Amino acid sequence: MKGVILAGGLGSRLRPLTRVTNKHLLPVYNKPMIYYPIETLCRAGIKDIMIVTGGNSAGDFLRLLGNGRDFGLKDIYYTYQEGEGGIADALSLCEHFAEGRRIIVILGDNIFQNDITPYVQKFKRQKSGARLLLKEVEDPGRFGCPQIDGDRIICIEEKPAVPKSCFAVTGIYMYDNRVFDFCKELSPSDRGELEITDVNNRYIEAGNLQFDILDGWWTDAGQFDSLFLATKLVAAGISTNEQ
Repeated sequence: MKGVILAGGLGSRLRPLTRVTNKHLLPVYNKPMIYYPIETLCRAGIKDIMIVTGGNSAGDFLRLLGNGRDFGLKDIYYTYQEGEGGIADALSLCEHFAEGRRIIVILGDNIFQNDITPYVQKFKRQKSGARLLLKEVEDPGRFGCPQIDGDRIICIEEKPAVPKSCFAVTGIYMYDNRVFDFCKELSPSDRGELEITDVNNRYIEAGNLQFDILDGWWTDAGQFDSLFLATKLVAAGISTNEQ
């Protein structure tokens, strides 16, 4: 199984900080933001990792991360997304890297408190399809929001005005190799992007999407309030562990 970290985009919600750097290189407490998704994948035993980046600061990832030795990796792979074509567009650049194997995709601005290994193991035992991690949040309209019926997700709406549940789809997606076929079938949304929510809905239509409720805290760090929250949560966790 391979890992993909999506760290492109222009970070417009974090300007002026992102006028001079990629948002995933900004600090979250004592580490660059990009360190957290790499560590999340490594703790889950995923050692083949590709980073999708973009913009004018793409070279800074190589200067910061090198070949990944600081994380115990033999190498890190990189690819470049031109413009802001959306998450599914960025993911489609990794088809050659996946080599037909299953992948774990994580958004570069998402930070998770706990080890995701139990969920990855469930996905390994899953015969095919996709697996998502959900988390109850106060503002589900800011995310992809699932409509749930028992143990099934009926559909997912992207940033709905009237959310159909109190859950958000977190920024970890587990896919079999059909994901790249689904990406190729998509049309741009009203935002002009290929949406990962549309990919997830394709798996729902195929009757092949499963989910878990995430244990521990989770936050994105893609806007000022959530970046501040992420810093506080990470700092509190380090302080607790040192006591």
